[in-house]
Amino acid sequence: MPVYNEEATIGEIVGRVRATGLPYEIIVVDDGSSDNSAALLAALEESGQPPLRILRHEQNQGKGAAVRTGLAAVTGDLVLVQDADLEYDPADYTVLLAPFDDPAVEVVYGSRNLGRNPRSSHAFYWGGRFLSWVTNRLYGARITDEATGFKVFRTQLLKGLNLEGNGFEFCPEATGKILRRRIAIHEVPISYSPRSWKEGKKIRWYDGLSALWYLLKYRILPGR
Repeated sequence: MPVYNEEATIGEIVGRVRATGLPYEIIVVDDGSSDNSAALLAALEESGQPPLRILRHEQNQGKGAAVRTGLAAVTGDLVLVQDADLEYDPADYTVLLAPFDDPAVEVVYGSRNLGRNPRSSHAFYWGGRFLSWVTNRLYGARITDEATGFKVFRTQLLKGLNLEGNGFEFCPEATGKILRRRIAIHEVPISYSPRSWKEGKKIRWYDGLSALWYLLKYRILPGR
């Protein structure tokens, strides 16, 4: 769980994750928060099950860097990336994990576009659909939500991708590297409750351009 200045939601999201009864471990990476997130996490650390394992960056580095730091500490067989806001609901964990009953399944994306969900903005929605279209054209895939924040991987696969990006490029980098290996991405419908930029949404329009570049990069440079 990457965390950056999420004091308004961190208690709620940790409670929801624990309430599922599914996580073997919860690894939280505080990515240099300057608000009260660190103190709240410390209070939550031993107040429920499973206990939080809290890692910290002294300076903000970005979601990709936080994922890499957390990944190095993972001991379980599956990795589910959970944003610290309330856009993605842990109640969907059962749906996300069900495909892994098949040992051939290596990665599952929760798609916001396979069901009826609100949109944060028309630009954000259509930007995401465009990235999915580009992904399918470049890699011969058939996914509907490349930019989803709900991604689940077999740990061995994710560690083997040798992730490099520090920011929101985590998503297109992982997608590009997985599809370049001809590994199928399975999708399941999820719920989605978008927040506004005023409420703390951090992704910006230029992150979409970065995502496009990374999708092209890992298609053109397959050896990376």
